[in-house]
Amino acid sequence: MKGTTMHSPSPRSRRTVALALALPLVLAGCGADVDAADDPTRDTSEVTNCGVSQSYPTPKAAVAYDVSSIEKMFALGLSDRMRGIVLPATVKSVAQTSPYKKDYAAVDTIATDVLSQEQVVSAKADWVFAGWQAGFSQERGITPDSLSRLGIQSYMQEETCFSYDKGKPAAASSGLLALDATYRDLTNLGSVFGVQSTAKSVVDGLEKRQHALQQRPARETTPTVFVYDSGTSEPYTAGRRTAPNDIITLAGGRNAAAGLDARWDVMGWEPVVQTDPDVIMVVDYDKEPLARKLAYLKNQSPLKNSKAVENNRIHVIDYGKAVSGPRNLDAAEELARYLDQQGF
Repeated sequence: MKGTTMHSPSPRSRRTVALALALPLVLAGCGADVDAADDPTRDTSEVTNCGVSQSYPTPKAAVAYDVSSIEKMFALGLSDRMRGIVLPATVKSVAQTSPYKKDYAAVDTIATDVLSQEQVVSAKADWVFAGWQAGFSQERGITPDSLSRLGIQSYMQEETCFSYDKGKPAAASSGLLALDATYRDLTNLGSVFGVQSTAKSVVDGLEKRQHALQQRPARETTPTVFVYDSGTSEPYTAGRRTAPNDIITLAGGRNAAAGLDARWDVMGWEPVVQTDPDVIMVVDYDKEPLARKLAYLKNQSPLKNSKAVENNRIHVIDYGKAVSGPRNLDAAEELARYLDQQGF
């Protein structure tokens, strides 16, 4: 996950939005009704992104960075509205296993590394969708402000507003955790691209599955699940501001790093070992072979004597399901079944 989709800034969008879904009060002032039919005649929209109300015209050459942003677009059937995608080589295999495989094939991949202003300008993009830090980055010189000066609109993933606005309580992200942030993104995208009814249908379907998981009887024992992305000197894991935290909670477990009020971050081995996780959830992507990760965990890591390893309770999750996006519910349902099978 390091260096991939996990952070973004401010926007300027198109059609008027309406959040009467999972987020009924968030955009109440935007003036759109999500139950209304899509209106292709509208030229602009109003959306609230990272606590800031934005008005911008319909994008005609959109670029999305990394799986999280890309698949939110694909989930709404927007591949034909995209100028291209930036898909890091470290996650390229995700496209082959994704339910949106045809969309990945249909859209130009304009770069296979980190997002840069040069790529966006070269592609003649007029709108960029990404997260903060791994996508938009002050250090790398691509921010909503820098793009705005070039006449390019932008939209930041709501999940990453926590990092972008950290220390700026007035411009807050409203503390949205990953799933709520995904629902807001999908609804906002519906307004921006004039596909409000599609967005409502997608969000309603995801919320229905979420509620079904929440209605399950509580487990007799709540298993502790540690998310292992990578790292040997320090493990890179999922804090409480990430999709895996929500995935684990919905499946009836407890995130070993839930006390880490962060997104994806490093955590010392000692506190992880102290949690003695019942299950280790390993994120699978191209940066490092899965077999090498598993061998390290079982034979060399400080967790080699944990309950998870001793009982061979290692659950693999695809990168495309671990980052914020429409496939998070797939991951939660799969983990719930896995925990059932393990007797929790």
